[in-house]
Amino acid sequence: MERLLKFAIAATTLTGLMVVEKAHAVDLSGAWATNADQCSQVFTRKGRANQIGFTAMSEQYGGGFIVEADRLRGKFASCKIKSRKEDGQTVNIIAGCATDIMLSNVQFSLKVLEPNKISRVFPGIMDMEIGYYRCPI
Repeated sequence: MERLLKFAIAATTLTGLMVVEKAHAVDLSGAWATNADQCSQVFTRKGRANQIGFTAMSEQYGGGFIVEADRLRGKFASCKIKSRKEDGQTVNIIAGCATDIMLSNVQFSLKVLEPNKISRVFPGIMDMEIGYYRCPI
């Protein structure tokens, strides 16, 4: 009986830890623009699947990117996330990106400022950050 009680306590503790770990994962999914007021000028929904895409002139409004499960998409590049590591409020991502002319690995460091506001930081370059806002599209 004592063994069964110890097993139940250990299982409950482990389950509790797994729930807490998932609760703290940073959710980056969605469309992110450099200016919250410009979301409709940067992103559009198109096709039968109502998929989020970029408007024809999105770069004139500051641009942005789209985060989907294991992908990052920009207007001119599509990236597959190879690894993702959270360190407090910073998410470090290494992605393999493809454009029309080349393939490359890119490192992104994103600092979560608020649930719908992040900042891309550039390690090694002091005071260089680009802010992004999640668009309600």
